[in-house]
Amino acid sequence: MTAPEQARGTGQPVAQPGDSVPDRRAAAAEPSAAGVGQWLRTHPFQVTTWILALIALGVSTYLTIEHYANANPACPDTGLFNCVKVTTSQWSIVFGIFPVAVLGLAFYAFMAVINSPWAWRANGPAWLRPAIYWSRLGSICVGMLFVLYLIWAEVVQVGSICPWCTSVHVITFALFMMLVFHASGKSDRDAALGRTSARTAANSAARPGRPSKKAR
Repeated sequence: MTAPEQARGTGQPVAQPGDSVPDRRAAAAEPSAAGVGQWLRTHPFQVTTWILALIALGVSTYLTIEHYANANPACPDTGLFNCVKVTTSQWSIVFGIFPVAVLGLAFYAFMAVINSPWAWRANGPAWLRPAIYWSRLGSICVGMLFVLYLIWAEVVQVGSICPWCTSVHVITFALFMMLVFHASGKSDRDAALGRTSARTAANSAARPGRPSKKAR
């Protein structure tokens, strides 16, 4: 069997003698793009975490812009729901230096990256997937603790609630529950850490040439 015939048997694009290098690269990239689309359709949980992170990133970006523009967020400014009262209080600046809106923007920029399909599907050195896994889980735990602090500050210290801030708090809580639940499942945890394929390979290697039941 010739090399082109072997390539056809594997379903891979066959390079023709007249093909240019860019054409060959484009043909090789098609299965990769198809793989991403297939992954998005078959992994709704991971896609949901990414979408939630992007929504929170958008809200945090809006609040950061309003902060530096000295503008009032679009929400009520009287009664229980009072964005102006919350976003201009002393509790809206951490340690008197860092605006909460900026911290939220930085946090969700990171979460949007680490919950992206590319991060969930990351392949590379053996340390890469565990590093992403623990960074994702550790970050959302820290973020949840900070959200609890902010809720205490709003309700107890300021006495008002900012609906924009609350939307980010709700998303953070949802992500926290989803990622912790995901981490509690052994099969999900092994897949996220890249252990499944390694275990399968180890089991296969442990039984080389093992005859089937029919052969016996």
